[in-house]
Amino acid sequence: MTHYAVIDPATGETLEEYPTITDEALQDALARSSAAHRDWSRRVPIADRAALIQKVADLHLERRDELAALAVREMGKPLEQALGEVDFAAAIYQYYVDNGEKYLADEPIELEDGGGSAFIRRASLGVLFGIMPWNFPYYQVARFAGPNIVAGNTILLKHAPQCPASATAIAQIFADAVDATGAHPDVYINLFATNEQSATVIEDPRVQGVSVTGSERAGSAVAEAAGRALKKVVLELGGSDPFILLSTNDLDAAVQDAVNARLDNNGQSCNAAKRFIVVDGLFDEFAEKFTSAFTAAQPADPMAEGTVLGPLSSEAATERLQEQLDRAIAQGATVLAKGETRGNFFPPAVLADVTPEMDAYREEFFGPVAALYRVRDEADAVRLANDTPFGLGSYVYTTDDAQALRVADDIDAGMVWINLVLGDAAELPFGGVKRSGSGREMGRFALEEFVNKKLIRIAG
Repeated sequence: MTHYAVIDPATGETLEEYPTITDEALQDALARSSAAHRDWSRRVPIADRAALIQKVADLHLERRDELAALAVREMGKPLEQALGEVDFAAAIYQYYVDNGEKYLADEPIELEDGGGSAFIRRASLGVLFGIMPWNFPYYQVARFAGPNIVAGNTILLKHAPQCPASATAIAQIFADAVDATGAHPDVYINLFATNEQSATVIEDPRVQGVSVTGSERAGSAVAEAAGRALKKVVLELGGSDPFILLSTNDLDAAVQDAVNARLDNNGQSCNAAKRFIVVDGLFDEFAEKFTSAFTAAQPADPMAEGTVLGPLSSEAATERLQEQLDRAIAQGATVLAKGETRGNFFPPAVLADVTPEMDAYREEFFGPVAALYRVRDEADAVRLANDTPFGLGSYVYTTDDAQALRVADDIDAGMVWINLVLGDAAELPFGGVKRSGSGREMGRFALEEFVNKKLIRIAG
């Protein structure tokens, strides 16, 4: 039995199963992807590659209802959020259509001595292998495939085992876009590969780079394999992002932002706010208002209008989160709110008094569990925010502009959001530091990760 299957998290029912790729077919895919780079991607102008991605963007919008329904069925994302994800994926593809040629243009170098000229030409590397997660099945693929195909690379894509229907729908979009534009049919190839087969792909000399979005464990295993094979790797891993509240003119608005930042995607987002660090003078009122607003969002049918919290993505995800919550309580955390889990429908829970001696202090809770921390002042808030193995995103709320930038400078994270949440955009780079990974996706910097910045020096 294959481990690629659609299992409805709302019911636990197995709806579809998909066969894993054979070793022979995998070798064929590697050969075809390499040929697509050699014969088409590196030979045609950027405009031709951008035309392919333009059609991919258009087809996402044309099929948004179908694509969103697949995401709801596979991982329980509320329908409105699933529609938003499809739209965002299309916007990411469109961004690289609109800006790829500008960002990939030759870059002159001013010579300090001697005659002639010199410049940097950004050239593709070749075949790239992407290992993508289940929580954003369209957005994650867009931010990897979009810039790299425009840059001239070709893509082998291994999606999460629980998202085969989404993966198939994306592959079909690329196939239809190829038919419409005359691009090479193997620029993008979907692989239902096992972990062992993935290791074979990473080791293959035709593969020039690897990108993985997932857990620390997955990132570590991929990075180890890529390191042995001397391959460039981009890692987008977990996070335990702090939400720091130092001052506000509208506590209710700050509370709602905090709730939105925790509940997005059923709480299953790497860069969701997970630790709420509140200055002493605001803590009690914040805790009361936050707990009330957070627990008002009870899990419901993800297809129903108005649902903001659906089921967790799988039985394994539910069991993991429940075990973490139970362990935190057993180790002494104070429970401000929690409910009874029904199947994969996990109600919001709020913890306080989490101390460094507890596992919960440094773990990532991937679901609707929030931890509240009381701090004395700005310095105490920054210390606590940085006392984590992760460094993905962070959120700072203050009415003091100078303080906002000062705290942003002191936070060990790849991203800092000041007085706003859920502000991601195609032009904004995404990535972290420490155990949250390395490298950047989205924005201009995504086009820099997997290109050869080739120096060309011409005699005068």
